[in-house]
Amino acid sequence: MIRTLIVDDEPLGRQRIRHLLDQENDVAVIGECANGDEAVAAIRRETPDLVFLDVQMPVLDGFAVVETVGAAQMPVVIFVTAYDQYALQAFDVHALDYLLKPFDRERFQKAMARARVHLRRQGLDALGQRLQDLLDQVETEPAPETKYLKRFAVKTGGQVFFLNVEEIDWIEAAGNYAGLHVKDKTHLIRETMADLEARLDPALFLRIHRSTIVNRERIKAVATSPNGEYELTLHDGTRLPSSRSYRDRVQALMKGS
Repeated sequence: MIRTLIVDDEPLGRQRIRHLLDQENDVAVIGECANGDEAVAAIRRETPDLVFLDVQMPVLDGFAVVETVGAAQMPVVIFVTAYDQYALQAFDVHALDYLLKPFDRERFQKAMARARVHLRRQGLDALGQRLQDLLDQVETEPAPETKYLKRFAVKTGGQVFFLNVEEIDWIEAAGNYAGLHVKDKTHLIRETMADLEARLDPALFLRIHRSTIVNRERIKAVATSPNGEYELTLHDGTRLPSSRSYRDRVQALMKGS
């Protein structure tokens, strides 16, 4: 049996992979992890044969999991990603398999077939070297312009659709989630504001509050509020207050930078 670990910070993501694995006669799911720290501990403790590893996770992402465990100590890895085009290019270069969300059963079975080939050949030394080469590339090469998010995979009504970042008016923190405001709708994704700020193009998005990121193209006016801080008005009439911590950024915006 192929002892398999599932790592994804989204419950629906783990559920989808487990459902597909339940249809594979030679696979035994030995555990699920909701974050990178849990994944590192489980890989070291359980020594699985195969791990489905989500790339985008807060705090400790998929690459950091590989680096922490050590590329040579990793089992066969199938990376799972939603929208990181830079990562997809890196996986292709180093012949590492990945699943791009949302994936279908056919694509999943192809990934499983490749994993079985690796396991039969016991080619883990070569696989470990490819993982290390991937880490070296991610750490030392500057990401191209595609490093910034181009779209989000948004789940609604049991389906996944793609939302281009240019469509977003503004983003607000919502507990462990972030709310993407698009016209009169709000889509929730499991992301921290810090991660979003780092992965969104600063030429298009501006953080004005610890709980607010705004699309620069949607800003109509900036006014000084009674307490000396700033209030931004969007083209649809939405008013967003800035906070003192981000005052310099709003002032730079007003100067055209």
